[in-house]
Amino acid sequence: MNSQWRDKRLYPFLGILLLLSLLYLNFNNSDNNYFSFPILLWQPKMGFVSTNSTQFVIINDGGGGDDGHGESAFYVNGWNSYWLMMESVWSSSRSKASEMLKRGAQMGLTVCRTWAFSDGFGPDALQVSPGVFNERVFRGLDYVIIEARRNHIRLILSLVNNLIAFGGKNQYVKWAKEAGINVSSSDDSFFSNPVIKDYYKAYIKKNSYSGVRYSEEPAIFAWELMNEPRCASSSSASVLQAWIVEMAAYIKSLDKKHLVTVGLEGFYGLNTTNKSDVNPGIWAASLGSDFIPDSAINNIDFASVHAYPDSWIPHADLEAKTNHLSNWVDSHVSDGDLVLRKPVLFTEVGSRWHVDEKGVNDRDVLLKIVYDKIYESAKKRRAGAGALIWQLLVEDVDRYSDQFSFIPQDYPSTYKLIKEHSCRLQRISAKYNRARKPERVDPVASVACK
Repeated sequence: MNSQWRDKRLYPFLGILLLLSLLYLNFNNSDNNYFSFPILLWQPKMGFVSTNSTQFVIINDGGGGDDGHGESAFYVNGWNSYWLMMESVWSSSRSKASEMLKRGAQMGLTVCRTWAFSDGFGPDALQVSPGVFNERVFRGLDYVIIEARRNHIRLILSLVNNLIAFGGKNQYVKWAKEAGINVSSSDDSFFSNPVIKDYYKAYIKKNSYSGVRYSEEPAIFAWELMNEPRCASSSSASVLQAWIVEMAAYIKSLDKKHLVTVGLEGFYGLNTTNKSDVNPGIWAASLGSDFIPDSAINNIDFASVHAYPDSWIPHADLEAKTNHLSNWVDSHVSDGDLVLRKPVLFTEVGSRWHVDEKGVNDRDVLLKIVYDKIYESAKKRRAGAGALIWQLLVEDVDRYSDQFSFIPQDYPSTYKLIKEHSCRLQRISAKYNRARKPERVDPVASVACK
C-alpha cells in the first residue's frame, strides 16, 4: 500500500477519533470526568444583555438569534427554579435541570432565576466555609450555565439568601462568630461587619470551573446581590443601602459586562411616605429596605420587585388581591419610568392554585394581571420589562416545592397563558428590531410561537 495514500486516510480518521474522545470526556455521566476541560466549541453564540434607559437590550454579536449588529430589544418572560444547581451536583439527577431548561425554552421563556449559593455544611454545600468551596457543586453550577446557554436561556444568579434556607446571611454571621469575631447577635450584622463583608466579596470573586470566566459568559443575564434583602434592625434602610452601594461597586469592578440588581421585594420604606398606601401593609415599611433609593444606586442596572398577594394580604378576597396587585405593578413601573429611569423586572410573581365555585382560577387571574401590564408597558416602551413566575418544577423534584410551585404541564390553562405571553412579547421585540433592520429574523421566537 502506498504510504502517502495511507497517511491521507489515517489522519482524518485520527482527527475524528480525537473529536469523539473529547465529546465522550465532556458529556459522559461520570462525576469525576464531567467538565475535565472547556467545552465551548458547540455552544451557541449569545449577546450580552444591557440596558438602554428603561429598556433591556441585547448587544448583538451575530449569534443565538441576535441580528449581529448594534442592539436588539429584549422583553423578559421568565421563571424561577431555584433548585437547578442542587440537582446538577450529581450525575443521577442533573437531567432534571436539563429538562427544566428545555421545557422553559419550549414555552418561549428566556430568563430563569436560580440560586448560585448554598452556604454551610453537607454534600450539596457550595461554600463550606469562608473562601472554601466544594468543587463538585461548582461543577453543578457550571452545568446549569452550559445547559441554559444550549437552550438559549439566560440566568439571573442570586448570590446569597436573606433567609436561613441554604445558609444565607445567618451562616455568614455564624462563621464570623466561630472565628472569634465580635459581631452582634443580629443576623443583620451581615450588612455592616467588615469581616463578614469580606467573606461575601471573596465568594463573589470566585470563578468558573468550566473554562469560561463568569464575567465572559453571555448566558448570565444578571447578578443578584441577595434574595429578598431585609435589615429590620435598621428600619431607616441606611445600613442596607450602604451595603448595596459597596457590593454593587465591587461586582462592577470584577465584571463590567453583566447587569447587577439588588433582589428587592419592592417594599417602600419609612422615608417614602407618599407610597405607603401601595405597600401590602404597614409592616412592609419597617423591614429596612426601600425600593426607590435602593434601586436608584448608581451600579444597580435594573430594579427588582416581587409580588405575592396571597401571602402579603392572606385574608383578602380575590377582588382585593387583584386591586392590590394592579396598583403594585403600576406604581413600580411608574417609578421606573419617572424616577429611576431603569427597567423594572418582577423577578418573583407567585400565587396559589385555587378554583372557586364559579370555576375561576385565582392563579391565572393574578398572573394575567401582571402579564397584561407588562405587555402594555412593552407596547408603549415603558419601564415594565418583564416578569418571572415563582416557581416551576419538573417531575420528581417535590422536595423543592412550596405553596406556589407547580409543574406547568399539569395545569393546561396556566401553561397556555405563559406561552401566549411569551409569543406576544417576542412579536413586540421582533417588530421593534425589524424597524431598525427589516431583514432581521428571530429564529428563537419563530420556533417557540408556531
